[in-house]
Amino acid sequence: MSDLAALEQRIARLEDIEAINRLKYRYWRDLDLKLWDDLAGCFVADATVRYGDGKYTFTGVESIMNFLRSSLGETTGAVTVHHGHHPEIDITGPTTARGTWALYNYMYSVKQNRGIRIGAYYEDTFVKVGGVWKFQHVGYRAIFHEEWRRDDIPSLRLLTG
Repeated sequence: MSDLAALEQRIARLEDIEAINRLKYRYWRDLDLKLWDDLAGCFVADATVRYGDGKYTFTGVESIMNFLRSSLGETTGAVTVHHGHHPEIDITGPTTARGTWALYNYMYSVKQNRGIRIGAYYEDTFVKVGGVWKFQHVGYRAIFHEEWRRDDIPSLRLLTG
C-alpha cells in the first residue's frame, strides 16, 4: 500500500469515528429534547436496545420509539439530561463498529414526584448504511441507579424548566 493510500485509509477511519461520536451525541440530544422523529433516524430498522441492565429490551425502531415516548415523553413530565464521556470507538469492519461511553444521567419528573440519577457505561454497535452510520444496538450497564421522591426533600424547589 502506498503512503498516500495508507493516509487516505487513516483519514477515512478518523472520519468514521467522528461520525459515530456525532451520532451518539445526537442520540442524547434528541432524547433530552424529545425529538422523536429525529431520534428514530439514528437507528437501522431492526435495531435493538437494552436499558436498565436488560429490564427494558426492545427490537425494531417502532418498538424502541414507542417505549421511549411512553416512558420519557411530554405526558410523563420527565425531564432528562444525558452526559456522555470518554468515547472508545473501534472500527471492526468497513461498515461495522462498536463503541463505549461513560454516562451520567439525571432525570426528574414533578408530575411523578420522582428524581433519578444513573451512572453507567453504554456498549453500542453500529452499521454504516448508504454511507451513514446508524445504531444496530444501544445498551448500557449501570454502575449505580439512584431514585428518590422529590417531596422527601423539604427545601427542594424547581426554579426553571
